[in-house]
Amino acid sequence: MASRKQLLLPCLVLLPAASGAVSDVVVGVLDTGIYPLNRSSFKPVGEGLGPPPSSFSGGCVSAAKFNASAFCNSKLIGAKFFYKGYEEALGHPINETLESKSPLDTEGHGTHTASTAAGSPVDGAGFYQYARGRAVGMAPGARIAAYKICWKGGCLDSDILAAFDEAVGDGVNVISLSVGSSYAADFYQDSIAIGAFGAVKKGIVVSASAGNSGPGEYTASNIAPWILTVGASTVDREFPADAVLGDGSVYGGVSLYAGDPLNSTKLPLVYAADCGSRLCLIGELDKDKVAGKMVLCERGVNARVEKGAAVGKAGGIGMILANTEESGEELIADPHLIPSTMVGQKFGDKIRHYVKTDPSPTATIVFHGTVIGKSPSAPRVASFSSRGPNSRAAEILKPDVTAPGVNILAAWTGEASPTDLDIDPRRVPFNIISGTSMSCPHVSGLAALLRQAHPEWSPAAVKSALMTTAYNLDNSGEIIKDLATGTESTPFVRGAGHVDPNGALDPGLVYDADTADYIGFLCALGYTPSQIAVFTRDGSVADCSKKPARSGDLNYPAFAAVFSSYKDSVTYHRVVRNVGGDANAVYEAKVESPAGVDAKVTPAKLVFDEEHRSLAYEITLAVSGNPVIVDAKYSFGSVTWSDGKHNVTSPIAVTWPESAGAASM
Repeated sequence: MASRKQLLLPCLVLLPAASGAVSDVVVGVLDTGIYPLNRSSFKPVGEGLGPPPSSFSGGCVSAAKFNASAFCNSKLIGAKFFYKGYEEALGHPINETLESKSPLDTEGHGTHTASTAAGSPVDGAGFYQYARGRAVGMAPGARIAAYKICWKGGCLDSDILAAFDEAVGDGVNVISLSVGSSYAADFYQDSIAIGAFGAVKKGIVVSASAGNSGPGEYTASNIAPWILTVGASTVDREFPADAVLGDGSVYGGVSLYAGDPLNSTKLPLVYAADCGSRLCLIGELDKDKVAGKMVLCERGVNARVEKGAAVGKAGGIGMILANTEESGEELIADPHLIPSTMVGQKFGDKIRHYVKTDPSPTATIVFHGTVIGKSPSAPRVASFSSRGPNSRAAEILKPDVTAPGVNILAAWTGEASPTDLDIDPRRVPFNIISGTSMSCPHVSGLAALLRQAHPEWSPAAVKSALMTTAYNLDNSGEIIKDLATGTESTPFVRGAGHVDPNGALDPGLVYDADTADYIGFLCALGYTPSQIAVFTRDGSVADCSKKPARSGDLNYPAFAAVFSSYKDSVTYHRVVRNVGGDANAVYEAKVESPAGVDAKVTPAKLVFDEEHRSLAYEITLAVSGNPVIVDAKYSFGSVTWSDGKHNVTSPIAVTWPESAGAASM
């Protein structure tokens, strides 16, 4: 979503809370509101949930179409809305014929994210015939408090900050924020960074989406180090729909088309560029050339489903939607209004060649429903998932982790169609959509489970547990791929890796930090006391006289070095706390040095005991010794602390000087 005008299972073995048992953890969802009418995702299951925890002082607000006494319960314990900034930007009151001036979700986004994070189990869920089964949030035993901050015209900074303050005052334990801007502002000008700082100060974990501006570099948003920044990956569930050509070629694609299938008779196939609009923009296709035909459209500019609608309005029967170079081989299943499938760039190029060279090209589409566990491998990082390096703090690696964000089934509003198109009359209880907005609440739910299991952990400790236990191999045993390139992803794409719920429950060691550490980090960035006061908001004046030598000395569970020359070196300092069951554990370091770098950890062994639960180490990254050509902008490695039971892994990223050349390697 826009801000500012600003193979993961349901974790049934992770915690009792994950099976729906009582939990006093409250997940605050800052989004488009919530739609609880006839939605079992937001109802308590059985007699398990008692009254809201005494630590929570919030509640539900009745307004317009939202009846708090009817809609709220021991599961949905909070529902509020924030609109003053939005109305100020509009210059007039909200038009209540178009959107509800209440906590009610008329968009669907907030309902989807809330049910993903903490929805109750619902049997028989699905989007028409697709993905049918039990739908359950990541922390189904947790409570939900919804804070509506986003409207049809966007999410305003003042409303975001007001909702943060309200959620903090209400006493939520986790804040889930599937909101972000298309660029990362300076932290002191970023309402999400400011609001999140205040939340973390009160011990609240803040999970936020990395953004959907990939695959370019420096595109990640919500990149302050006190935020848990989440990228998007695939799961091993597909919705295949093959494009079958007249020459017998079959090209695999995906679709959520739920209407009557095409018969086996192939339709005449035309290329949209030859019919007035290669992008299939509404009103620009030549009806005489499209009517009764299958149309090959290209991805970009307008919504994918809208392209099919454009074909239908021009009299077309079906659509093959082909990726361009920008989106590569990323496939996103959409609930098309006409028979349609999406294919990757390579297949799209072949189909285009067929149209241009065959005198009478024809095609049909064969839909295969829901397929689980087949190729391709999973997880893979989505092309749209925003990436690093960090544009505001180069020595803080972002994103932090990835989680499922492609083709995610969750609850939906009854006020909007599954496509968000006005011409779509359908209303559904569940919808399948994609984005880092979908991956964020997966991690928010995991954070809620960890808070339930380890209430003494700080937000930084929760983040550390999720990062250092994340995995980097897919279900075929290979490094997780990047859908934008088809090659191995890097820590600037996948962060520390894909979240591992059960691993995070028992990480062995954690890297901790508090707001004093974050103030030191801001000092190291060169922020002035007045700029830092924007975060603290308590009248205090930051003392930067003892600031860290560099921003990368923040006690973060990852390393991102920026070399200014080919003779550079940098030393980072870290402290880890033993949270494992063995107070006398001994950990040894294993280092995988980035290409062209000598990485040395001192000491290489950490010996813990009852009196020394926290121990320090340092890692030095230096350009290594023999001259060789550096042919890449970045190189990557890792450091892993192991006691034989736990593997506590931190990624290492090195950015080389802009001018490639001979390095002392």
